[in-house]
Amino acid sequence: MALSAEAIATLKAVSTATLTTVLLKKGLRNVWIRGAVPLKPGQPRIVGPAFTLRFVPAREDLATPASWASPISTRAAIEAMPEGCVAVVDAMGVTDAGIFGDILCARMQKRGVAALVTDGVVRDLAGVLDANLPVWCSGVAAPPSVAGLTFVAWQQPIGCGGVAVFPDDIIVVDQDGAVLIPADLLDAVLAEAPEQERMEAWIMTRIDEGVPLPGLYPMNAETKALYETSKNRLQVKTD
Repeated sequence: MALSAEAIATLKAVSTATLTTVLLKKGLRNVWIRGAVPLKPGQPRIVGPAFTLRFVPAREDLATPASWASPISTRAAIEAMPEGCVAVVDAMGVTDAGIFGDILCARMQKRGVAALVTDGVVRDLAGVLDANLPVWCSGVAAPPSVAGLTFVAWQQPIGCGGVAVFPDDIIVVDQDGAVLIPADLLDAVLAEAPEQERMEAWIMTRIDEGVPLPGLYPMNAETKALYETSKNRLQVKTD
């Protein structure tokens, strides 16, 4: 799924916290990927379609260094990743085997992959940071993936951090973590999320003015009327 430049720009202006609120209003509670935190502070907000990868528990006859040359390998999966995608990796929450290291992350960065998101960990920390691939993960560990995991597939439905992720679902990541937008809900979220951001920004101006929370957040009818008036005034000024 190719995201339009306009869609990406819109979502980059919306925090993951706001997105969870918008999705909650649509009945989706489980969209925040547990364990996926920024590998380093200050990573930018990133938006892209999910490219999924799946590990299962290690099995001694399959999880070997020789498997890295298999047609079904993380190496082959990386070569299939399209530019602008967010690689989302189901590592089953395993934190003592690094799914990717510096070489694989460097190759992903060269291919134009937007970010790596996983409920697992990475290895070769210094090299991963030097690769300049934005990473959201559960930490670092020296052992390779085959010490605890077997890679089995890419571009299939996965569970990452307790969230069901399908190929081409939309992933947004920022300092609060990683949030999934189901592909079928993208248009609705694009329509509603910017308004949620505007409304909350207006509420913050009222907080700065000393307005108490009851009736302000959430808004009662009187506050909603004030907000609409303020919004209309701003619209007139910008027209």
